[in-house]
Amino acid sequence: MPDSITTSARPVTPTTILAAELGDIAGQLSEIVGIEPELLARVRRARDLAAGLDPYLDACTTSESPALADLARRTREADWGTGPLEQEMLSGHVEGQTLKFLVHMTRASRILEIGMFTGYSALAMAEALPAGGSVTACELDEGVADFARRCFAESEAGRSITVEVGPALETVKRLRGPFDLVFVDADKPGYLEYFRYLMDSDLLAPNAVVAVDNTLMQGQPWATGKRSVNGDAIAEFNRAVADDPRVEQVILPLRDGVTLIRRVEA
Repeated sequence: MPDSITTSARPVTPTTILAAELGDIAGQLSEIVGIEPELLARVRRARDLAAGLDPYLDACTTSESPALADLARRTREADWGTGPLEQEMLSGHVEGQTLKFLVHMTRASRILEIGMFTGYSALAMAEALPAGGSVTACELDEGVADFARRCFAESEAGRSITVEVGPALETVKRLRGPFDLVFVDADKPGYLEYFRYLMDSDLLAPNAVVAVDNTLMQGQPWATGKRSVNGDAIAEFNRAVADDPRVEQVILPLRDGVTLIRRVEA
């Protein structure tokens, strides 16, 4: 493996950022005359551990459906320009399969998604629904919602997805529950407000699970250095959830972090 890590996608998770950093360090060390070979070998081993994790998880995870593979391809090939939307926002294969597992494990029949993007996660969850189940997906951007609808129209599972366009909290406040599973992957500064509304409303079924994406946010909540607005928001959200006696939660170090939350009995 070359010392410099080159990928088609920008590194946006703790593992891929770590791999890229270690690759750069290994490349710089290799140019230093007299560097100890064992030190360089150790840095390269650390780089390989980080860089190889995601591809290994991908290879050992059940393959995605043709519909999901096509949706991912179309997302990668789309021109997202320089705006806030980018292909790295796609949930992707391993996270999509994890969400499908959650649907099966919780036996969810009504699912709410807050923040859809091009619809990979919505379609993944829809593929695991029992007969008669439904996914309600909230998306702010009309253009990306139309992109997702075109993908859903070519999949049988996509017919069970209803796309609601508009500010997510406004949409959520007019929905009627209960939902068995909620997946939150919208604007990060809004996370805490979404969580509080879900907990204080009647949208959650008694045994509902709330899954929240990007809760490791590129390592910003714990790493040194200046945080972004999103990093601050995620750090605040994680602390608020951890301090809330109404719930129990676990953060899975999957991609950019996925937190699973459930209400506990009083």
